[in-house]
Amino acid sequence: MSVAPIRLFRSFATVGGWTMASRVLGFARDIMIAALLGTGAVAEAFFVAFRLPNMFRRFFAEGAFNTAFVPMFAKRLEGDGPDEARAFAEQAMAALASALLALTLVAQLAMPWFVLALASGLDEERFDLAVVFSRICFPYVLFVSLAALFSGVLNSFGRFAAAAAAPVLLNVVLIGAMTLAWAADWAVGWTLAWATFFGGIAQLALVVLAARRIGMRLRPRLPRLTPEVRRLIAIGVPAALAGGVMQINLVVGTQVASYFDGAVGWLWYADRVYQLPLGVVGIAIGVVLLPELSRRLRAEDTVSARAAMNRATEFCLILTIPATVALLAVPEAITAGLFQRGAFDASDTQATALALRIYALGLPAFVLQKILQPAFFAREDTTSPFRYALVGMVVNLVLAVALAPLIGWVAAAVGATAAAWTMVLLLHRGARQFGESAQADERLAARWPRIVGAALVMGAAIWLMALAAVRYAPDWPVAGLAAVVLVGMGVYTAAAALLGAFRVAEIRAAMRRPRT
Repeated sequence: MSVAPIRLFRSFATVGGWTMASRVLGFARDIMIAALLGTGAVAEAFFVAFRLPNMFRRFFAEGAFNTAFVPMFAKRLEGDGPDEARAFAEQAMAALASALLALTLVAQLAMPWFVLALASGLDEERFDLAVVFSRICFPYVLFVSLAALFSGVLNSFGRFAAAAAAPVLLNVVLIGAMTLAWAADWAVGWTLAWATFFGGIAQLALVVLAARRIGMRLRPRLPRLTPEVRRLIAIGVPAALAGGVMQINLVVGTQVASYFDGAVGWLWYADRVYQLPLGVVGIAIGVVLLPELSRRLRAEDTVSARAAMNRATEFCLILTIPATVALLAVPEAITAGLFQRGAFDASDTQATALALRIYALGLPAFVLQKILQPAFFAREDTTSPFRYALVGMVVNLVLAVALAPLIGWVAAAVGATAAAWTMVLLLHRGARQFGESAQADERLAARWPRIVGAALVMGAAIWLMALAAVRYAPDWPVAGLAAVVLVGMGVYTAAAALLGAFRVAEIRAAMRRPRT
């Protein structure tokens, strides 16, 4: 295994490891919310309030802004040096901050309309709480979007740890706040809202300090429409529109769910579970792959660019396919082990497990999007993904709305899954224009069926285990889930080794420091 793939896998492991820590803490956070609030009025009001800034975060930070900013910053860093790159980053920060401040002010004044647009089916009690909580939570989008800019700077220097660790702080703050609220008998909903606000400040502080340590001290400037900022906007607007389309999909799902009591909570908890593999694998790959592809394509090294795409896909499938099979095979055991306690009862488990099974069908598609999109973004093509996202939005809207009267709240999950696969098919077809640099190589073609085979063997094993746990240990859902996870990992690793899905030696080599 050459040094370049080892470095790529190590970067994936760094981002994925910190993302795993964040997701594990996120599970602890959601387990506490489920126990303290269940799926009642306060819980649903907070979920809506928390979703609003996170929707705009994906729009400004992980979507439009970083998609345009990272390749442009990396180009200046390698071509013109750190000083020119820093100047460009300061201009971008001024433009981003001014737009976010204006958005935050508008949101504070028009928050009832924002909540109405996201969840018009809430009753009066839930709606009023959601408006108040949203006003407290919304400034989080300002802090976390500026943090994304500093994260883009760090990633362009190949420094992934601090940026990947920043979300951990939010979960630490939220868990600590709920612990205090439980001990001091504070109102949990209000505590969570204010903790979101301060958690955003903590995330921003971490990446600002990390950027200063590598000499990237960004000074505040007044916003100016320089040629560089105009170019950033020209590239970023299509990506912003694409991000906006994806957020419309979330709005559609939440709107449909808001007309069914408890459904906002069920979809929220199901989303938290499938977001674990999506976050650990998909986000890690997306963060690392974009600057890596940008560098290789600028050097006109299409062979290395193809290798990066294929090894990223291979890494994705090794972790995503078994996660998908597990979520399809034993969603009830997973949901009960994680959430069924306190205010979260058995009926909530059954409903959440149903949503989780539907989301699991789309999990490979959600992750593959993170691999295919950088092939366009690295070439500064943000228009094509926008067009594909529009098609996906229409698919989601039609299915979610049309199926809701027939199958109820699960129509939201069906629409999201169908839209994800539509997006992947369009991205794959569009990537043909890039030639072999975006096509599967022989190694990937040989290994992916073996990965699927190993995952199916694991799925059969854990399904049988879950049946036995329900029969012989129904009162021990946490222990049953732990046993299922451990056995599943062991069976999958053994089956993968026997089938040749991957080699353990390759993974070990990727974790070691390369020799120079």
